[in-house]
Amino acid sequence: MKVTARPELNYGDFAFSEEREVQAQKILARYPEGREASAIIPFLDLAQRENGGWLSKEAIDYVAMRTGSAAIRVYEVASFYTMFYLEPVGKHVVQVCRTTPCWLRGADELTAAAKEKLGIGLGETTADGNFTLIEVECLGACCNAPMVQINDDFYEDLTPERMNEILDDLAAGKDVPVGPQSGRRFSEPEGGPQTLLHMSGEA
Repeated sequence: MKVTARPELNYGDFAFSEEREVQAQKILARYPEGREASAIIPFLDLAQRENGGWLSKEAIDYVAMRTGSAAIRVYEVASFYTMFYLEPVGKHVVQVCRTTPCWLRGADELTAAAKEKLGIGLGETTADGNFTLIEVECLGACCNAPMVQINDDFYEDLTPERMNEILDDLAAGKDVPVGPQSGRRFSEPEGGPQTLLHMSGEA
């Protein structure tokens, strides 16, 4: 079934595209009638993607209207979570995890390397609009610390040197492999598996 954007659901100059309206309808279908406020977080994510990576006042008000919520409630959610941005950000948002496992394994060095490479401080965006650099709390990949999230992707087992290579490749428009950068698979021990090395019946 084709779903088109609905002009009556515009808010100022902001509205979901046809593609995102399809997604919005699927999200709303998850919740009982009268519980549309449960869709605030996924709607904020849709709105941020629709708005070039950040949430304007019009985008927040639009989400409030679509979810039957007070605008201040939606703003409270948007301002609480670090995945939402209330000001314009770069094409690549570099989030350096600074929580204890990453800090112990070199998060400060990653931040320093990124600052020097990009020529910006935390919370700043490069002049070409390509990168924004921030620090965040735990991103949940503690086994593979230190790590960063860039847009939707995780880059793990990083060194400052590898961090700089990733930034160079992204700036050049190259594809960068995601996940562990050390050669290990997922969260297996460094050096490979240490237990269950043989299947039953093998020598």
